[in-house]
Amino acid sequence: MSAQYASNTITPQKQTIMSLQALKQAGEKISCLTAYDATFAGLIQRAGIDVILVGDSLGMVVQGHDSTLRVTLDEMLYHTELVRRGAAESFIIADLTFMSDATPLLAAENAARLIQQGGARMVKLEGAKTETIAYMVDQGIPVCGHLGLLPQRIYQQGEYRVQGKSEQAAEQIISDALALEKAGIQLLILECVPAQLAANISQQLTIPVIGIGAGSECDGQVLVSYDMLGLSLTPPPRFTKNYMQQSASIFDALLAYHDDVKNGRFPTLAESF
Repeated sequence: MSAQYASNTITPQKQTIMSLQALKQAGEKISCLTAYDATFAGLIQRAGIDVILVGDSLGMVVQGHDSTLRVTLDEMLYHTELVRRGAAESFIIADLTFMSDATPLLAAENAARLIQQGGARMVKLEGAKTETIAYMVDQGIPVCGHLGLLPQRIYQQGEYRVQGKSEQAAEQIISDALALEKAGIQLLILECVPAQLAANISQQLTIPVIGIGAGSECDGQVLVSYDMLGLSLTPPPRFTKNYMQQSASIFDALLAYHDDVKNGRFPTLAESF
């Protein structure tokens, strides 16, 4: 590690489910970024980011697919292992891939692999699968929910677009969020929903709510690291920000993102719906 990195490195707090809950209760924002390899994970940990998400977004930004659907559980396990090696002290969430949670038993078995072999501390699955989540929680598996835009259902939805814009759709997402909390999730990610809806859900739930394209009133923020570093080959989503434009290095960009999230400077209205 260079002298510049050493001088700017934040001593990361080793996060747990309880400490993340405490951040919500204290009104302190939670910072989160995706990582898919040891080097990026190590830099993200050194920048003090609270949570690392090993997302199936790797299918698009690493593998070059046009969706997340082709990522396999074995590939997710491989990338989770890499991230754990680079960031041994971080709170790591790993995605369950398309159809790897098709039944409660299958979801639990695949989650166990991500935790036991991959080193994840929590697994994330998309949608209001309350029966599956309740079963997983009964087995002692920490679960993160995911509502709003669901990339694994892109073939059903037809395009990546904001969810919950109508009154009926918003009420359904609120109902699903409450049901997921009751089923036992300990964290929720809201993707691409109106800021007011996300604020409403964040206030109603006792667990931390992490937003991506969901406004500034969530308990925390997550971005795809490639997007916030300006590495995308396609036009970036509206809700992201290119931190390399104001930074001298990748590490400085990570520090700036962390600082902006913690101090409520990201996202702004320009990055919200």
